[in-house]
Amino acid sequence: MMPRLLVLATAAVLSLPYIAQAALFGDDEARKKIADLQQQVQSQQQETQATLAELKKSQQALELKSQGMLDLLGQIDRLNQEISRLKGDLEVVNHNVDNVQQRQRDLYADTDGRLRKLEASGVAAASQPGQEGQGATEAGQAASPEAAELDAAKALLASSKFKEAFDAYSKFLQAHPGSRQAPEALIGLGSAQFSLKNYKASISTQQKLITLHPDSDKVPDAMFSIANSQIQLSDVDGAKKTLRSLLDKYPSHELAPSAKRRLGVLDSIKSK
Repeated sequence: MMPRLLVLATAAVLSLPYIAQAALFGDDEARKKIADLQQQVQSQQQETQATLAELKKSQQALELKSQGMLDLLGQIDRLNQEISRLKGDLEVVNHNVDNVQQRQRDLYADTDGRLRKLEASGVAAASQPGQEGQGATEAGQAASPEAAELDAAKALLASSKFKEAFDAYSKFLQAHPGSRQAPEALIGLGSAQFSLKNYKASISTQQKLITLHPDSDKVPDAMFSIANSQIQLSDVDGAKKTLRSLLDKYPSHELAPSAKRRLGVLDSIKSK
């Protein structure tokens, strides 16, 4: 019995180094696994931190974009408010301009009425020589078809058939562009246009007379007619310039007194 126990004890003592070595080997494996796990955890932590950093950057970029959008929306809203204000101001300005233009038209209409009353006698006197001249022309050219056409146009104008007179004078000028009576026809055409309230066309017609027939005795009448059209168009400065030119070039003409009165009235209205 004893020998057997001794053998067992000896075997146990001899096996201790191997057991210790096996235990030591198991600890190294565990440490290695733990180290590997720690490295994996650290790597995952680093990756997580990097991902979080990227997410933070993305969040900041989104916040900046959101703030930029908010600022842009604020600017758009302010611009819309400014546009609405400017539209309101524009409506007020347009309304004021309409009122001013209407008052100006009323003023010049009243001015023209007063001038016509003041000049009634002067205009009548100024028209007499022309009518006498027309009578002489009629007497001297009674048998002329050209004179008959012009007489017909004059009759239409005198009957206040302004559209028909306009057509008649236009046909006369087309048919007889080189006629000696062209200035008289141009005066009649301009008068018809004036009566039809086509003031710009009337001015153009009278200016044509002045350009084509500068030596005609109808030039002062054309200038006076131009001034009347300019008044109707509210062109006060232009009318005054035309009247002054008429007085400078034809100071002794029968229309000079009427031109002076009209210029004086325009000056007095302008200074008020």
